[in-house]
Amino acid sequence: MKTKYVIGILAVFLLVVALLAAGYQISYRHVMDRQASRSEEESSTESIAAEGQAVKEEPGEEEGYYLCELQGYVAVYLSDRSTIYELTDIPLTDLPKEVQQEVSEGKYVSTDGELYAFLENYSS
Repeated sequence: MKTKYVIGILAVFLLVVALLAAGYQISYRHVMDRQASRSEEESSTESIAAEGQAVKEEPGEEEGYYLCELQGYVAVYLSDRSTIYELTDIPLTDLPKEVQQEVSEGKYVSTDGELYAFLENYSS
């Protein structure tokens, strides 16, 4: 008689564990689907927060960035050369002389990859 109770309790325990695992799996998939839909929404509108915010809303607009000097530091402007895209903490004096000259004149960078490669190379 006692073995029947033990088997019954074990079966109920396994059923509860299976239900908990299924519930976790369903909630995990739900969260991942929501996160994927958010990332799809964010990919259409890109923004980087600095002291102000620069937002690129239309993928068809002219790409490119200008690296310029602003108060002794490197600043990234959008292709219109008036909207600040990102303020960096890279001092102009830390750059090689020829790069300092290019940045002082307004160095053009055509893609996001080139921009972040430059920033990664010269940031501390």
